[in-house]
Amino acid sequence: MSGAEKNEPCTGADCPEARLEQIYEYLDGVLTDAELATVQRHLEECKRCGDEYDLECLIRAALKRSCREKAPQQLRASIQMRLTQVTVYRSE
Repeated sequence: MSGAEKNEPCTGADCPEARLEQIYEYLDGVLTDAELATVQRHLEECKRCGDEYDLECLIRAALKRSCREKAPQQLRASIQMRLTQVTVYRSE
């Protein structure tokens, strides 16, 4: 890295568009130890990517909260019936 300061925006080779994909992989826990260290270091040094990381964390937290609700029993039964119909149809 070129040593961009925390408050400077990312530019050039320090922040390719692929960096956002690495942020997703970082959050998903699928990086190697070396990749993990590289992304952590970059997030600490780069305001733009740090902001992207913070936003993704907020989005994931909101999704997690909204997914706690259970579907009504009638909807669940309807979905189960349709899945059974598809399974029976495919096995014929």
